[in-house]
Amino acid sequence: MIKVGVAGYGVIGQRLADGVAQQKDMELVGVADVAPTLSVKALKEKGMPYQLYTAMPEKKNLLTDAGIPVSGTMEELVDKVDIMLDATNAGIGAKNKELYQKMNKNAVFQGGEKNNVADVFFHGYANFEKGVGKQFLKLTSCNTTGLIRTIDAIDREVGVEKVAITIIRRVADPGDYHRGLTNALEVAKAPNHQAEDLMTIMPHVDATGILVHTPVTHGHIIVPMISTKKSIDKKDLLEIISKHPRIMTVRLEDGFLGNASLFRYARDLGNPRGDMYEVALWDETIVKSGDDIMFAINIPQEAVVIPETMDAIRASMKMQTTREEGTAETNKYLGLKA
Repeated sequence: MIKVGVAGYGVIGQRLADGVAQQKDMELVGVADVAPTLSVKALKEKGMPYQLYTAMPEKKNLLTDAGIPVSGTMEELVDKVDIMLDATNAGIGAKNKELYQKMNKNAVFQGGEKNNVADVFFHGYANFEKGVGKQFLKLTSCNTTGLIRTIDAIDREVGVEKVAITIIRRVADPGDYHRGLTNALEVAKAPNHQAEDLMTIMPHVDATGILVHTPVTHGHIIVPMISTKKSIDKKDLLEIISKHPRIMTVRLEDGFLGNASLFRYARDLGNPRGDMYEVALWDETIVKSGDDIMFAINIPQEAVVIPETMDAIRASMKMQTTREEGTAETNKYLGLKA
């Protein structure tokens, strides 16, 4: 049984904790944070299903004064685990790495950290084997994670030569105020980092893209135009996608009109926090342009990286040594089926 800890109990950290708790061959030892944030307060109100450790012992009173029980320090948490999942704010993970190195523990960092924090820039489907036995792995961002799932699925079936990506990006997570209230779209400089990150994971694919920030909070929408080595049509694409446990096909005709429809659907299903692990591909957006094929996918940014992070634990700790075995175990425990 692999023992796991989570540093940072925020948007991603709380979902990582839930993901680990669902894996029957892993044990969540505890989570670490600094202050009584809304997520931490909710943890207390739920009866402390996960033990909480203070990431800054000198500020432990911030938690205890709020009536939140503290089980120890983050260093004590790291000492008890085999691997840490670091979901702290960008830059903090790199500092935490010093502790992980000192205590000779493995760690998985999220997409906000710089690539040089890890031995391998990791994706569960595209390069699982490269992460096997490595001490430090770093996940791709939410957008890149969902994008690579799709491109990798097509690439394995017919080969992908190049892809042009348009990303309509939510500006902040639900509940965030730091980006301000806006009534504008903001265009980012091309190429976007998601295209560059895709080429880092899949160097044989030529990728470029444009990103537009939008004043919404639930989900990104990505529109890739893909040049394949073997021409495929809509029927072929739908068959490829139907085999992938982490990609679902939805239809405008059935009421899935956009990102808000998917979020509502997840809530109506009773998914915690309205989360979805799957990328959704709209059937009616699949079109051909010459030999290229284009479509639109929704990226549920708060939860989409959770399955790949579970894959990273499996690879780093050598629980499984192949993509097929590792992703299959993760999918089984998260309830994801083709």
